[in-house]
Amino acid sequence: MAVRTTRKPKELKVEIAAYKRRLILEEACHLFFNQGYTSTTLDQVSERLNVTKPFIYSYYRNKGEILSEICQRGITLALDAQAEALAAKGTPTARLKLLVERTARIIIENQEFIVVYQREEKNLAPADARRIRDLRHRYDQKVAHLLEEGKKAGEFDITDPAMTAVWIGGLLSWISLWYNPEGQRTPSEVIRHALDTVERIVRFKVH
Repeated sequence: MAVRTTRKPKELKVEIAAYKRRLILEEACHLFFNQGYTSTTLDQVSERLNVTKPFIYSYYRNKGEILSEICQRGITLALDAQAEALAAKGTPTARLKLLVERTARIIIENQEFIVVYQREEKNLAPADARRIRDLRHRYDQKVAHLLEEGKKAGEFDITDPAMTAVWIGGLLSWISLWYNPEGQRTPSEVIRHALDTVERIVRFKVH
């Protein structure tokens, strides 16, 4: 006999609102990715969603707020994946490999969101741009701390953990610019190459 779960009306309302916001973000992101932020209007977004423009305004104040949330999505997901990898049991080597694998997968799965951020950061409100840069810096700092831990443990052969963390972050971000979902390389192959490259950068001493 199936067990029926009940949600409180308030919880259901929140879930529905989150779903509608996500639909708006995804359609807007697709348009920003294909034709640019400045060339996209909210009329075009509403047309793709088959809704009225006031419907969009009931969830976002303006196009800039939509852009801000799109640009923040990638780094927020990366930070969540990073936190899980860092909390995992194992050596610094094992945790770095897990971190790279999960971050690369997020970049592949959210490619359009990340490319839009890279292209359209200049169109963010200054406060939004600073907030997102701070989140990216936080990601790099935590990678640097892990690299420092591995260096002290004798697992990584590196001289500057902070700079190495920036190189690793740049390497992973670059995937979004060249990866082609319809190309010859599968996500698993791309992730494997990313891991191999990071291994050469830090020169793992143990496996």
